[in-house]
Amino acid sequence: DLRSIFASNATFIGTGMNETYLQNAKFNRYSFSECDGYCGAANLTHAYLATADLTNAYLVHADLTDAYLWIADLTDADLEDADLTDADLTSVDLINANLEDADLTNTRLDNADLTNADLSDAILSDANLGGADLVNAVLEDADLTNADLTGANLTNADLWDADLTNAYLFYADLTNADLFATILT
Repeated sequence: DLRSIFASNATFIGTGMNETYLQNAKFNRYSFSECDGYCGAANLTHAYLATADLTNAYLVHADLTDAYLWIADLTDADLEDADLTDADLTSVDLINANLEDADLTNTRLDNADLTNADLSDAILSDANLGGADLVNAVLEDADLTNADLTGANLTNADLWDADLTNAYLFYADLTNADLFATILT
């Protein structure tokens, strides 16, 4: 149980923390002697966090490249500008999560719950969002090039100026979605 851990200057490369409670955890690097305070984001590359509870976790700028977060709970997590390239977020709860400017290139988000998530300016090219719940999600200016949204629920989603070039939208629900200036080629 690592609830409210302040993991400053910790490296978690390849770490296995499945079923770990990490609510309200903060993952960044700090050193007043080396860099006058904030030294950079946490490195969770290749971390194994299956079923971990990361509710309200602060992962701004974190590197989660190729991380395995299958069925993890990231409700209300702050992942702004995080790198989740090639990560497995299958069936993850990202309700109310902040993923603004996040890189989710080639990420598995199939059956993920992204209700009310902020994905503004996020890169989701080649991502798998099949069966994902994106109700009320904000995807303004998001790059969804070649994304698989088969069966995704985008009811009331804000896709203003999003790029869905070559995206798969088979059986996707776009009821009341805002598609103003959206690229759908």
